[in-house]
Amino acid sequence: MTESQHPAAAQGAPDAVQAPELGLSFFEQLGGHETFERLVAEFYRGVADDPVLRPMYPEEDLGPAARRLQLFLEQYWGGPTTYSEERGHPRLRMRHMPFKVNPDARDRWLGHMRRAVDSLELPPLAEETLWDYLQRAAFALVNTFDE
Repeated sequence: MTESQHPAAAQGAPDAVQAPELGLSFFEQLGGHETFERLVAEFYRGVADDPVLRPMYPEEDLGPAARRLQLFLEQYWGGPTTYSEERGHPRLRMRHMPFKVNPDARDRWLGHMRRAVDSLELPPLAEETLWDYLQRAAFALVNTFDE
């Protein structure tokens, strides 16, 4: 089956169940840069007005934070290695230590990310794979139980 004959190609959407046989990375299966750009933009729309999360972003403009998250996610899922080239090893826990990441912050982060993931309307297996990672990452970054 050629890529143009692939059912997902006909629908204009990635198909995580069949795409591995084509040798595509998960980054490519999801639709590449454009999909991650949409995910991150939707996520930060929620963060922008969140009274708990917004203060964790010292920059006036959320654009630089959005770019960092997008580059990280793209690299994690097999896309370009721009994140590491620009910032070195991700060291997620260390980079989040200056911020009070308690269960409330985690749950708010997950709420905004859930809406962002849902907005992509991914095939079920792709959605489950992405969401599983995002949940595990969010739980791993909790660094305090203080309110």
